[in-house]
Amino acid sequence: MPSLPPAPAARHATTVALTALAPAAWGTTYAVTTELLPPGHPLFAGLMRALPAGLVGLALTRVLPRGDWWWKAAVLGVLNIGALFPLLFLAAERLPDGVAATLAATQPLLVAGLGIAVLHDRPTAWRWTWGVLGVLGVGLVVLGPGARLDAVGVLAGLAGTAGMAGGVVLTKRWGRPADAGPLTLAGWQLTAGGLLLLPLALAVEGVPRHLDADAAGGYLWLGSMGGLIAYTLWFRGIARLPVGASAPLVLLSPLVAALVGIALGESLSPPQTAGFVLALAALLAAQLDPPYTPVREGQTR
Repeated sequence: MPSLPPAPAARHATTVALTALAPAAWGTTYAVTTELLPPGHPLFAGLMRALPAGLVGLALTRVLPRGDWWWKAAVLGVLNIGALFPLLFLAAERLPDGVAATLAATQPLLVAGLGIAVLHDRPTAWRWTWGVLGVLGVGLVVLGPGARLDAVGVLAGLAGTAGMAGGVVLTKRWGRPADAGPLTLAGWQLTAGGLLLLPLALAVEGVPRHLDADAAGGYLWLGSMGGLIAYTLWFRGIARLPVGASAPLVLLSPLVAALVGIALGESLSPPQTAGFVLALAALLAAQLDPPYTPVREGQTR
């Protein structure tokens, strides 16, 4: 008896789960950077995360952009990779980790706003509400009593988050060529972003003088699971999910970072635990359709 194709709900759940692996992998970046990589070289870490992974993607797919996809791939590579990393690193240097993570958690709201202008997609009050609650939940998890604000750091964090939000919306708007799968798109963008970071990293930081086995393992993780694999799954999910469903998945990054911190010996206070549950509920609720409200007699639809 031939097997039946998976139900739409099962296919949707599988797509959400695979897409969620990307921000979950990005949530390990801070721990990998602080525990394994040489200090003082965040741009070099971004370069090692992007360019080698992009070149591997090009080698595996052997497909280059054609026509207007040369500049589209460059734009997406700058938004998702090249501009994102320096701005987020600057925010991380000038702000406490909790403030930077909370700014990054505003991405679903920025995606919703850009989606109205670019995609003509108006999010429901359901998704707006859960987007705000998701930011509140992340803030409870990562903001400490000593959190301070720095104008340059805040602007850098918001600009980096807005850049990736723009990348999400434009990826949804442009789609991809018929002969280019998610791996190809990831290879194009990682290469473009890595080429932008190459002169910047070498001019500002240079190559670390001492690279040991821990650093090599850290760069390998960032470039593979945090780079090529994560972005391939991310672009696959963006193409298949509504932006209102895919964007809230980025809330997993600070939540996974918190779990990694617990594994390294940290603990969560009761307010942090409540915030964790709230943020998790927000990203799960964003995957659901809003409850149906019956229309009363005499009321227009």
